[in-house]
Amino acid sequence: MISGPALSSNANFVLSLLCIALIPFVALGLALINTGLGRSRSAAHTMLSSLCVLAVAAIAYMVFGFASQGTIGGAAHILVIHGNGWNWIAAQPLFLRGLTYGDGPSIVACMQLLTVGLAALIPLGSGSDRWRLGAICASTALFAAITYPIFAHWAWGGGWLQQLVNFRMGFGFIDCAGSGTIHVAGGLTALSIAWIIGPRRGKFSHDGMPAAIPGHNSVLVLVGCLLALVGWLALNCAGSMFFAGAPAFHLVLVIINTLLAAFSGLLGALITTRIRFGKPDTSLSANGWIAGLVAISASCSYVVPATAIIIGAIAGILIPFAIDNFEFRMGIDDPGGSISVHAVGGLWGLLAAGLFSRVTASGQMLAQIVGIATLIGFVFPLTYGLNWALDRVYPQRVSHDGERHGMDLHELGADAYPEFAIHTDEFIPR
Repeated sequence: MISGPALSSNANFVLSLLCIALIPFVALGLALINTGLGRSRSAAHTMLSSLCVLAVAAIAYMVFGFASQGTIGGAAHILVIHGNGWNWIAAQPLFLRGLTYGDGPSIVACMQLLTVGLAALIPLGSGSDRWRLGAICASTALFAAITYPIFAHWAWGGGWLQQLVNFRMGFGFIDCAGSGTIHVAGGLTALSIAWIIGPRRGKFSHDGMPAAIPGHNSVLVLVGCLLALVGWLALNCAGSMFFAGAPAFHLVLVIINTLLAAFSGLLGALITTRIRFGKPDTSLSANGWIAGLVAISASCSYVVPATAIIIGAIAGILIPFAIDNFEFRMGIDDPGGSISVHAVGGLWGLLAAGLFSRVTASGQMLAQIVGIATLIGFVFPLTYGLNWALDRVYPQRVSHDGERHGMDLHELGADAYPEFAIHTDEFIPR
């Protein structure tokens, strides 16, 4: 693992910046997907919230987050246990002070200003149609300042998960481009939000059976998938260079693996829904596409193309079952499928990195399991606790009338589609 790309030539420097410049396409894709899978009367609210999340996350990370994450080799707090030093949190100055712009750490900080926003966008899908804009911004600030940088330090900044290599656990925890650091962390936060603010009005009947509330625009969802792919190619290339030490010529493999995982994820979900429901489901197939991208991000630099197809296909197959289980068994309303796509898909990707990566050292699977246990056992309670405390101080859910009128009209004062009738309650049981 290295702290930044090898900036031995102007070409590598330009390539790094180009990859970072394309990452916002992931944000655009996720924003369109969340918008399309929500109700039409909340469309403008979701898109504006996406921009606000990116802005708040970047500023909170710049002020506080990077000081806790740092980079490999930077100043950090070391906890000594039985004579072994464990790097548990960085000790960098606030406001990005101390960076020498143009070197590896500064390029990593530049990338993280965007990736922290990507992770913070994920909960928007689970809180769609009922999550207040002010609460979204406050929750994002907590995530970007506390939750994300702590785990990112452990996984990417020279923290103790990377130090597992010293205990014969493979190369330490592997997460090339963020299956765990971005997607599982964001997905577990989405689960926290869905639990705290509760389901949409009319989603569940009195006997607990969920009602189908279809997204208002499947075209936006599918366009979002294509735009997300563009940014994902850049994200996985940047992550492979920065956190896996991949040279420029190796990025061809990263691109091939990313493409194949997306395609197989789509086909896996499409075939699964065709068998289960008699016809392919558009939204679930789109979620399979994104789940394939999420899953391959952990190991995109470490697996061969045939394995990338397997990883993506399994992710796509898992999604319909995961969404059903969250709705029918746990009573969780997740309009965008964010929990299943990002948390479940990301956890599978981390496991797949241990199962299929070309890392020859023994113990790699154990390192991945330790990382997964840390996400579930530490990151989830932390992000849930922070949002629970926020909800006590500043209620996160919109009022009953606000949800009935729509987030656009209630919070923004105007609809996204003013010329259409969008305030019917046809999906809400009486």
